[in-house]
Amino acid sequence: MTAKFDHSDDSVVVVIGTGAGGGVLSNELAQKGISVVALEAGDRHYPEDFINDEWESFGQLAWTDARTTSGDWRVAKDFAGLPAWIVKSVGGTTQHWAGASLRFQEHEWKAKTTYGEVSGASLLDWPIDAAEMDPWYTKAEDKLQVTRTGNRPGLPGNNNFRVFEKGAKALGYKNVHTGRMAIASRDDSDRIMCQQTGFCFQGCKWGAKWSAGYHDIEQGEATGNLEVRPGSHVARILHDDSGKVTGVEYFDKEGNLHFQKARIVCLAGNSFESPRLLLNSASSMYPTGLANSSDQVGRNYMRHMTGSVYAVFDKPVKMWRGTTMAGIIQDEAGHNPSRGFVGGYEMETLSLGLPFMAAFLNPGAWGREFTTALDAYENMAGMWLVGEDMPQATNRVTLNTDVKDQWGLPVANVHFDDHPNDIAMRNHAYKQGTAVYEAVGATRTFPTPPYPSTHNLGTNRMSAKPEDGVVNKWGQTHDIKNLFISDGSQFTTGAAENPTLTIVALAIRQADHIAREMSAKNL
Repeated sequence: MTAKFDHSDDSVVVVIGTGAGGGVLSNELAQKGISVVALEAGDRHYPEDFINDEWESFGQLAWTDARTTSGDWRVAKDFAGLPAWIVKSVGGTTQHWAGASLRFQEHEWKAKTTYGEVSGASLLDWPIDAAEMDPWYTKAEDKLQVTRTGNRPGLPGNNNFRVFEKGAKALGYKNVHTGRMAIASRDDSDRIMCQQTGFCFQGCKWGAKWSAGYHDIEQGEATGNLEVRPGSHVARILHDDSGKVTGVEYFDKEGNLHFQKARIVCLAGNSFESPRLLLNSASSMYPTGLANSSDQVGRNYMRHMTGSVYAVFDKPVKMWRGTTMAGIIQDEAGHNPSRGFVGGYEMETLSLGLPFMAAFLNPGAWGREFTTALDAYENMAGMWLVGEDMPQATNRVTLNTDVKDQWGLPVANVHFDDHPNDIAMRNHAYKQGTAVYEAVGATRTFPTPPYPSTHNLGTNRMSAKPEDGVVNKWGQTHDIKNLFISDGSQFTTGAAENPTLTIVALAIRQADHIAREMSAKNL
């Protein structure tokens, strides 16, 4: 029943990218009877194709095209060619994510109002709020079958969680549980229930974890209104003399260039590839790139304040058994400036397999202290720290015209400097994470620097005023009414929570808006 649309069909909506934003948007539009062509740079992978081996899986799924890095962040030193781990596959990074699905807190929609002026930060309030997003969050939670919402039970806690929970309670933390996860926790749904295999980041071979790639995309295709074209790397978005976009040029796997006409273009290529594409689409009418009259395209890149704490105990924990992100402490997620920073952070259990532990625990630090830590791997517990980082206009994605990708296009350069607020928050989180483990008898603890895998946000931010951002409250670009941004790059601020649920909720809401505007002949 898969649709097939002609390259000259200018009635279609073209969606670039098939992850949490683009995959959901494609399906939601198709369900409303709208013709959609979804272009995906990566291949198609189904649950049976996933590889339960960390390095091989990385080779199968990761976006390893050339990129460059600058700034004072640790990632620029340790992983300069890999400023972030995103996925190149139908389904995007929802193939690789852990599944944590958390709503923003009410105050996080209004960061500038709540936090006041923060020196060096380009804080802005979102043009939407918690009340407006509430029904869309509920739809997103139902789509993803998020545990601990809508009467869905939580997942069971593994050993990694039990150690974490006991330490949290010893410190007096109250809001600790096995998380709100987009993973089937009972056997009466249309998915196999979680089998606790532990390879959440390598793709869920059971299909218990939600991914746009094998849930939304397949549902969209079943309507007969969605055509997905894997191996399609978009090079440029083109426009007519009136300034409206008319379609996209893309390379197929063989390197042939095609032009797909479009009524509307929705860009969902993550916070690196989306601004890169807008900048690479510069023309005489838009000399600084599409939708960039504000000079905001690429700016305000956020990746969350992150870090990890691992601890060694005198008995085996075997943290790798069970869900990767098996629990959460939310007590530090509120805004409490008496701690020395604005915003808050989550503490979430995490386990890495030995190959990644060797690569990421302390990059380049081979020696006795490091090797004895790996010797104690079976007795190790781990957590990830994730908090709201400050948007900064100078943290940005630009084009590196000195480096070209395999298609001859300038690559994205990712510049990031930690804000003092991020550093203060990370140090507080390291201290608290260490205390959680020491409260239950840890013999050693290892605060670990940020990984290249991350939550990429901002770069095409949402704003009430055109001069402050790139898109309006619907993700529609201020400059070009038939060009939309449909991914995490539209985030005005990052909040403390893992962003996927919010990306999905915004995509469902955007599809509703686009369908309404198409019916009214406004688009």
